[in-house]
Amino acid sequence: MAIAITLEQYLADSDIDYETLTHPRAVSSSQTAEVSHIPGSRLVKAVLLKEGKDAYLLAVLPASHHIRLDQLREWLGRPVALATEEEIEALFSDCDLGAVPPIGNAYGIDVVVDDSLVGDDDIYFKAGDHATLVRVAGTTFEKLMGSARQGQFSRNP
Repeated sequence: MAIAITLEQYLADSDIDYETLTHPRAVSSSQTAEVSHIPGSRLVKAVLLKEGKDAYLLAVLPASHHIRLDQLREWLGRPVALATEEEIEALFSDCDLGAVPPIGNAYGIDVVVDDSLVGDDDIYFKAGDHATLVRVAGTTFEKLMGSARQGQFSRNP
């Protein structure tokens, strides 16, 4: 599949410089980091969360970390829960399940970013399938995150 059409269009419309990289198929973020020879701290994963009845939030964190829903709920001051596979498929219909890009703005979804992603290093993220990554400069990634709230809601096991 390569890069998801919604993501590709958003990056083009936003005049974002990026590179795509292919790798052997890997389903999990940790497998992707391993087969791509990329540190898990520079590979970003996105976790879709549900807020209330019809609102969603995309939590963006390093692939090497685990999301801490309790910390996130406390920081946000409201309840959130993991979205279902059906909800993920509906919102990211041009992506493979488990290959959600962290660019929520492309899909009209608010984003929160874990503090551990702040820095100038290159950032890698899934392009919408299990064999393609997008690489952007750290400063470009910060631009892509735009007005996303930043906080600490993950831990490195």
